[in-house]
Parts: sequence; C-alpha cells; structure tokens
Amino acid sequence: MSQIQSIRGMHDILPAESGTWRYVESVLHDVVARYGYHELRIPLVEQTELFKRSIGEATDIVEKEMYTFEDRNGLSLTLRPEATAGIVRAGITNGLLHNQRQKIWTAGPMFRYEKPQKGRYRQFYQFDVEALGFEGPDIDAELIIVLRRIWLALGIEAVELELNSLGTPQSRARYRKVLTEYFEQSPDELDEDSRNRLHRNPMRILDSKNPAMRELISGAPLITDFLDSESEAHFASLRRLLDQAGIEYRLNPRLVRGLDYYTRTVFEWSTDRLGSQGAVCSGGRYDGLVAQLGGKATPAIGWAIGMERLLELYAVSGGESVRNDPDIYVVAAGEGVLEPAFGLAERLRDSLPELKVEMNCGGGSFKAQMKRADRSGARIALIVGEAEISDQTVGIKPLREDAEQISVAWSGLSEALARYIDK
Repeated sequence: MSQIQSIRGMHDILPAESGTWRYVESVLHDVVARYGYHELRIPLVEQTELFKRSIGEATDIVEKEMYTFEDRNGLSLTLRPEATAGIVRAGITNGLLHNQRQKIWTAGPMFRYEKPQKGRYRQFYQFDVEALGFEGPDIDAELIIVLRRIWLALGIEAVELELNSLGTPQSRARYRKVLTEYFEQSPDELDEDSRNRLHRNPMRILDSKNPAMRELISGAPLITDFLDSESEAHFASLRRLLDQAGIEYRLNPRLVRGLDYYTRTVFEWSTDRLGSQGAVCSGGRYDGLVAQLGGKATPAIGWAIGMERLLELYAVSGGESVRNDPDIYVVAAGEGVLEPAFGLAERLRDSLPELKVEMNCGGGSFKAQMKRADRSGARIALIVGEAEISDQTVGIKPLREDAEQISVAWSGLSEALARYIDK
C-alpha cells in the first residue's frame, strides 16, 4: 500500500523546529500585551461572501487563490485566506464594536492556493494585530512602533519600513479614473491580468510583478498627488510621530497593498535577507470595512506578520534555535524499580514544577537508557537502580559537563537538583 503524502504547499513543523516557533510566538504575545492588545480566536472557515465583500472580487486572492467549497446544505464556505475580515465579522457578530474600541490580536494558519516556493506555502501562519474604533494617526504610529519593538526583541535589524497613503475612497476614485485613462493609452503593453483589472481595479496593476510592465508602471500617476486634505494632514501627522519615535522609513507612492479594503495609511516592512520573498509584515487602515460588512462605520487599522518568513529572518539574523529538551531524564534499570521511579518522577514534578522531567518509557538496559538520556538533550540523568531503591537514594549524573556522578537521598533530591539546575 502506497504512503499518503502531505498536500503540496502544506508543511509539517517538526519537533526540532517547534521550540523556536514557540519562542518567537511568545515574544510576539508578550510585546503586544505590553501595548494593551488582547487575543481573539476566530474560525478557520467563514462564509465565502465575507471575503468577496472585504478583500474584493477583482483581487488575485478571491479570483485565484481561495479554498472554497459547499457544505452539505449548499452554503459556500472558504478557508480563511487572511484574518482581518474574520476579526471584523467577529466584532460585529459579538457586539464588540458598539460604542467600544478594541485592540485585538489573533494568530494561526491561513490558506491560499499559490505556487509553493521558499517562504510561501498554501497553508501558512500569520500573527495579526488590529485596532478598531481609533481614528487618529496616533494608533497608526503605535502599531508601527509595536513592530519596531518586536524586531528589537528578536534581534532583527535588516528590515526597512515603506510608507504610503491611499487617501479616502473619494480621492481614490479620482485617482482610479486618471490611472485607468493612463493605462488605456498603452493597451498592448498590459498583460492579461492587467487588462482584466483595468476597469475593475486599476490600482492592482501597480502591484504587478511582470518585469515587462515595469517601465509602464513607473510612469503612472502617483496616488499622493490626488490625496484629499484630511488624508494629507493625517499622513503628515503620522510621519511626525514616527520621526519623534526615531523610526526610519521610506515613502513609497507605489505601495498600494493587495486588498481592496485599505484606505489612508498603508505600510510594509521588508528585508533583503530572504531573496525575492522580502515582505515580512504588511498593514494599513481600512476605515470603511466595518460598514461594508454590515456594522456601524468604524475606523480601523492592522497588520499581519508572515510567521514562516519571520522565523527564517530570525535565523539569518543570528537568532538561536530553541529546543524543548527536558531538564532531567529519569533512568530506571533493574528489577522492581519502574514503579518507585515513576513515583519519584511525579514527586519531582510536584516539588520543582519549573523543571521538565522526562521518564524513560519502553524499558531497555542501563546503557540503552543512558544513550536515550543523552539524546534527549537533558542536562541531568537521574539513575534509579535496585541498589538505589534499597538505600532510598538516587544517582545524579550531569550530562552536559565533566562532573562525577553523586548519590543523594530521596529526601534531599529537590534541593540537590536545584543547585545543579541553577548553575
């Protein structure tokens, strides 16, 4: 019988990797908590209409990349391709936005049917932070500052911030008209995707990665020349706040982001350390999305980090791998020692709850168990044999330093281990 393989683009995170994942995730959790953000857990599956109405039907995500299916009642459902729409839906559904402001984070897998490549998967993980109900540029600045704090906590330096403003829907409508007219003058230079977007969402043409269109796109009108006065003032205030915080950035009037719901501030943190997949974190304002999904008009802004790319960037920035190794490995060799050794291990977990204690399971000779103890990564092997049971003692053998094994009475074991572990 043939083996069942994993689905293309959906990868396993192995035990050797999961310790580093947990460490990086814990840093993210801790940093956003310091700024007053709280966790919201949302479903993996939503009604397809949610993403069509929020992301936009003329986007690659909706047109080409969503995992969509009908349930047994004929309802069209989609595995979430991103988190913002689900967070907004949850806020509306649960009354979280009624005369309230929310600082939210969520994390977990997202799904897009893309061509798998380095740093890009069909099931990928994101860490997502959103602030709903805040209108001023101060929250824009705070969310960007939170990211700077994350880079510092992880020892990441090779990131650059790009910044732009898309204005209001009204100013964007004026810009889209001019942009459409510009691209209509060169129909033969547009690829098929761009021709399809020309009258539906011409701003998406600016996101094209087709090198043959680079010169045409570089000559397109700039959205910053069409900003309304309020958006200009908002953007100027944001830049002053970032300047005051000492955050460097580069203005990029071509940065439009890939989702239709963005308004005003948009930004992206990128790096040159990951090859062609340089974007690590992207975000922006979406002041009209809550009303678009049936709620009361509510200003909002957020960002999302791609976890696979962040883990890779953490590694190339010199971040150390983190293992989930036990502190202590209990070796039980001999007749009638397994039961008392199990009891001893449990008493240790009670008296020293901060330590990880692994019990040898599956039997084996003393030599075989010591090899397992060494491979486990534990710092100490506790040796329980027939003589130790008779004397009510246990052997302590350091595994990561050149030190002699000693024998300790059961009554003094916790104190002795604390001295070893604290070294």
